[in-house]
Amino acid sequence: MSARLFGTDGVRGKAGEYPLDPATVRRIGTALVRALVHDRPRVLIGRDTRESGEWIERELANGAQGAGAEVVSAGVIPTPGVAYLTRAEGFAAGVVISASHNPYEDNGIKVFSGTGEKFTEKVEREVEAIVADTTWEAPAGDASAVPLGALVEPYLAHLREVLPDPGALRGRRVALDAANGATSRVAPRLFESIGFDIESIGITPNGRNINLACGSTHPEPLATLVVKGGHTLGVAFDGDGDRAIFIDELGRIVDGDAVMLMCARHLKRENRLRGNVVVATVMSNIGLEIALRDSGIDLVRCQVGDKYVMEEMLKRGASLGGEQSGHVIFSDYLFTGDGLCTALQVLRVMSATGRTLGDLASDLTTYPQVLVNVRVKRKTEVADVPQLAAAIARVETRLAGRGRLLVRYSGTEPLLRIMLEGPDQAAIKAWAEEIASEVRHHLA
Repeated sequence: MSARLFGTDGVRGKAGEYPLDPATVRRIGTALVRALVHDRPRVLIGRDTRESGEWIERELANGAQGAGAEVVSAGVIPTPGVAYLTRAEGFAAGVVISASHNPYEDNGIKVFSGTGEKFTEKVEREVEAIVADTTWEAPAGDASAVPLGALVEPYLAHLREVLPDPGALRGRRVALDAANGATSRVAPRLFESIGFDIESIGITPNGRNINLACGSTHPEPLATLVVKGGHTLGVAFDGDGDRAIFIDELGRIVDGDAVMLMCARHLKRENRLRGNVVVATVMSNIGLEIALRDSGIDLVRCQVGDKYVMEEMLKRGASLGGEQSGHVIFSDYLFTGDGLCTALQVLRVMSATGRTLGDLASDLTTYPQVLVNVRVKRKTEVADVPQLAAAIARVETRLAGRGRLLVRYSGTEPLLRIMLEGPDQAAIKAWAEEIASEVRHHLA
């Protein structure tokens, strides 16, 4: 049995295969409870709409109950709903069974602490060590259904606090795509209760159609719906509801970078942007960094993964952070990405400013980007190859604060990745090739 179970976003794999086979899932349930410093802890479980979700929930709960936990199911609910309820309802831990934007064959297990934050890597390693310990056995017997708690409404009530009054937007037409996932039931209900005229797609899950040609990774059907229906905007969620991608009134995609810019500026106007900083990952476009700088706001970058965004936000006491992919964290409400909360925050900015989504998004100038992958025979430190280091230094001098260069080795393949952003596509393409040429000459 491999000791390493947790990746960048929990345990992931094909449902039914290690580490998501029934025996290992049950063992993980036991190990999670053993890692908690509680007597008879209360554990909350939620899931998305995948057909494997119910049996994984039963096996996980059986293992947790065998270790002395009281387990409650929230049923099908967005990932951030579990994070919020874990903290608000006094659970020692919350567990989400989901593989986010992946196809239905995949599934996953991610865990939140009692404070509503994702488990730290330290705790994940502790759980892995307990699972790998062969001196104990998980409970035997059939796994029974988990008691269902009436917990969705408190989560929706919490979200309504983001936009208690839509103001001039009341009655506006909004299109939603719930990706046949965890927001299928709650998203239309939430937005209608606030006062919007809702048209929804992706709200008929059958266990196998989650993220299938719909949702945040396939926003094209929603864009068509927005234009044909004359909607004010469209919101596409992913399978577990922790991210949102937007469609403006003209059918154009608006990503997480544009959302962070408009929300950061609005929070700053309200004196609610703590630390005067936004946390983003290395994947956010240099255009966001420049636009924030022009508004007197700092951008701090971290590695890809919303848990790393969360950790950096906690360290700095920041109000806002996120990823280009649509994971955006508003720490005044929750320390994890929440697509529903993000959508309400965008509508709040629109209501307060009187501007359309397309107009707000136009404040972000997205700089051209070039990505070159060069296959290498060895992963030598870049600084130890003088010619390569010199080429990198020359390019950084040319960019001079008007662009960005990222050179890094792939973690899984023998590749050196060269990413360049700048105002001129032809120039950055030539500069990327200049670096790539040195890589091929000295490392390939």
